[in-house]
Order: sequence, then structure tokens, then C-alpha cells
Amino acid sequence: MIVDYLDGSVPTDIEADLCIVGAGAAGIAIARTFIGTSVTVCLVEGGGLSGEEKSQALYEGTSVGCPPFDPGTSRMRVFGGSCNLWGGGCIPLGRQDMSPRDWVPHSGWPLSYDDLEPYYRDAQAYCRIEAHDFSDGSFLGPLARPPLSFDADKLVNQIFARSPILFGQAYRSELDQAPNIKVLLHANLLELVPSPAGSAVLHARIGALDARTGMVRARHYVLASGGIENARLLLSSNSVVPHGLGNDRDLVGRYFMDHPSGTLGTVTTDTPDRLTRPYDRNLGKGPAPVFPEIGLSNDAQRAHRMLSGRVHPFAVEGTVPKGIRALRSFRAALRPPVLDEGSVLEARLCAALKNGPPSGMDTVATGESIGMLALRLGLGVGDIAKAFAHRLIDKPTVKSNHVALVGFFEQAPNPDSRITLGTEVDALGKRKVCVDWRLTSLDRHTYTIAAKLFGNELARACSGSFQLEPWLIGDTDAVPQVHGTAHHLGTTRMSDDPGQGVVDRHCRVHGIGNLHIAGSSVFPTGGWAFPTFTIAALSLRLAETLRALL
Repeated sequence: MIVDYLDGSVPTDIEADLCIVGAGAAGIAIARTFIGTSVTVCLVEGGGLSGEEKSQALYEGTSVGCPPFDPGTSRMRVFGGSCNLWGGGCIPLGRQDMSPRDWVPHSGWPLSYDDLEPYYRDAQAYCRIEAHDFSDGSFLGPLARPPLSFDADKLVNQIFARSPILFGQAYRSELDQAPNIKVLLHANLLELVPSPAGSAVLHARIGALDARTGMVRARHYVLASGGIENARLLLSSNSVVPHGLGNDRDLVGRYFMDHPSGTLGTVTTDTPDRLTRPYDRNLGKGPAPVFPEIGLSNDAQRAHRMLSGRVHPFAVEGTVPKGIRALRSFRAALRPPVLDEGSVLEARLCAALKNGPPSGMDTVATGESIGMLALRLGLGVGDIAKAFAHRLIDKPTVKSNHVALVGFFEQAPNPDSRITLGTEVDALGKRKVCVDWRLTSLDRHTYTIAAKLFGNELARACSGSFQLEPWLIGDTDAVPQVHGTAHHLGTTRMSDDPGQGVVDRHCRVHGIGNLHIAGSSVFPTGGWAFPTFTIAALSLRLAETLRALL
């Protein structure tokens, strides 16, 4: 059942066999596997069923690194988690992504791709993308359009599937109707309280924004609150162990990674469609379409001793005809206003997270009356007819001769890139997070080499020319012009060696017998792959471990 901790009729203290903190992709995946069993589960969620500014404010924090990083807008505190904002991208990691690489310090998972592959298959059903088979680092198609062919020593086409669901919406009814599952909304974890020796969690102390407090007592506990919050919650659990749970070796919060993204350059060509149309994500068919992405080959990564990455070509529109501008303004004016708090919050966060160059399609209402917009629309009917004819023959509605190349990259594991607790406190009295996001010389080397590989190869494919962005020319010590993509990784990394990681290969926190961690915070490395599919696979693997324990 789903209950609200702000409801005074709900008991302040809860008993369960399993306590999961965080009802996002990971927490929901684990909880679902126990439906209909004798195991009682308490799923603790700090947000409500839709976004709320008061709850979201608990994610605010500070940034002291370079590039800057905003922890308050790069995730969402709500039932369903940050995947309420996701684009649905699912793709497995590849063997090389998970293997030790001698040119990537701290690389290598204690698991292999073959260890994870069966759980990727389980994750297909969870993400509702069962129609597509996959292999090492890619789905297999079929694609709406054939992608470009590349020199396999340089670039490859890797295929991702788009999940059609939001986890909170898709599985809300199941969880609400399950008699052995209790979802607590607006219940925020204040601290995991351990035994005096710190070797087991005794109870979870929880609280709501109305000052109501209580506890959850369970046999086993799972933190599933995201790559930033998992670290914050461990560090904040410090009333018995002053340095925080799982932090005997000062590793909690370290190795913080994202998938840095930035514009790499521009291809000028008479045939921009040749680059952009095969990779247009608006052209997929079916409930769970697949799309290609242009990635660096494993051979190129080894040869140039660089990290993994991908590039997406975005058409840069030329002059937009008056009729098309009028049509876009008219459509924007007809959109219903966004009034409810949850939708406003989602729109604000989506705007903060938006990747890629601005598009002419992102037109907003001009303030003109509907009548005046309709008049302009009528005057531009010739432009609209031409655009319609172009669409019939699979051509873009607005001509362009420029293509912006936007790169998305793996980040090198770096112990100095980290999450710590700041000095300010939130509305619950807990210290806010402080993000020190740092890139290494290997990251900078990757951007420079990859930009040239991507740009030159794509220019060759369309008989065009490539112009590198100024930030990639000259001084390699300059601040890279990249930003995060809200893929928070690595802060409770996985290693069989307690001196190298926070959790073992079963996602159990070293030295604590009944505490596990789910989500991308356990990733030792991240490749370029969208992380949700791997989060789901690891969560289902952890659920199997927990079923054996319980």
C-alpha cells in the first residue's frame, strides 16, 4: 500500500523485513520482486506522488569544483525519482567498459559483462523493451533508417532502446495493491543508526517536513537514493560512527562522476541531412523504438588511450521562413498553461538539464493575440505548404548547412572528485551536500582527440568541412566547456577490496552485514551508456541476493 507519512493516522514507527530508502528506478525494481512473498517491505520516499518545491529544496547544496555543478536541479525528489525527467534511453555497458584498462586509473569492475548479462535480460521486462535483443554494449535494432558507415577502427554505431514508461507511474498501482509492501511518502531518512561497533544497522530514523519523526526497524536495509544522496546519507549517519557509515577508509563520496557534455565543433556541408536524419530521435516507430548513436570504437580508445564517448549531430537551422515562425508561435500559444506545482517543477528541472544546442522548435508564445497569430499564419501559408511537401519526402522543414556536434563522455574515476557535507543545513536540520566535481588530464585528452576523430570522420561522410570549437584549441589546461548530464556515478563504488570501494560485488557495504546500496553510485566506471538500464540490472541482481538472505 502507499501511505503518506504526513497523515497523522499513519504510525510513526514501522516494522518490516526490508527497508528500502528511495522510490526511484532502483528502489521500485527491488520492491516489486517481493510482491506476493512473505517478506514485508517498507519503501521510504522523501517526496510525494508529484513534484513539490518544499521537498525539492532538500536537494539543494553548494558547488566548489570546476566545472560548477548544481545538485539542486540535477535530480528530482519524488515518487519515481529523477526518471520522472528521463528520456527513456536504455543501453547495456560493454565488456571494455567494465574491464580494467591500463590507461584509465581505478578502472575495472569486480563483475564482468557476462555476470550482468542475465540481469540485463530481466531489466528488459522491467523497462518494457523486451522486443529488442542486445549484445555487448548495444541493442540490435531494427532501425528506422540505416546509420552512416564508418571506419571501424575509429567510430561505431551503438543502438539504444527508448523505454516507454515512467517507473513511478507504471508500477504505482502494483505497489499500492501489494499487502506486504508499504510505501511511505514524505518520509525522509534522517540517519541510519548502527550498533555500537558499527557492524549492523539497528534502525532508520525518519522525519517529515511537519517535524513528525519516527523509525523503521528492519532486518536488512538498502540505500537507493541516487549517486549524490546515497553518499550524503551515509556521511550523515554519524551519531555513532563519527566519520559516517561505510567510510572507514574515507571513500564514501569520492570518485564522483557524471557524463560530461559539450559542443565539439561544427560541420559545414551541402548535405546536412546525411548526418542528422539517421540519428533523429523524432523518427522512431512503435512503443519502444531504437536509435543509433555514434560512439568511439574500442580500438580507437585503446590506440589513443582515451575514455569512451559518443557524439550527436544537431542540425543548426538557417533562416526560418515567416510562415514557419508564425506556425510555431501559433502552436505555442495554443498550449495549455502549466499551473500545478508538480508540472511547473518538472518544467524548471527539465530546462536546467536540457542538453544539446538550442533548437528553433523551442518556440515560446510571443504574447500576441490568437487573432493576430492566425493572421500571420494565413499570410505564411505558402511557407507552410513548402514545409509540408518537404516532410512528405523526408526532408527537414527549414534548410541548414551547419551541423553542431555535441559530445557526451565517460568521466575518469578521480578520488578528488567528491561529495561531502557542507556547512549549511536544510529544513530537516541535516547538512546540505557539497559537490566538488573535478575533471582530469585524461578527460581533457579525451575531448581533444575525440572531437577531431568525430569531426573529421563525419565531415568526410558528407563531403563537408569541420571546424573545432575554440575551447578545444591550444591550452589543454583551460577549463573544459562541458556540463553534467545528471548521471551521478561512483560515490559508493564497487570493489572486492575494502581499500578500493565502499561496497562489494553484491552491493553490500563493507563491514556492515545488513546494509546494501543500489543505483549508479556503485559504478566503478560508467562508459558513455545511459545508466538506468544498468541500474535496473544491478538492482534486480541485488534483489536476488536479498531474497536469499530473507
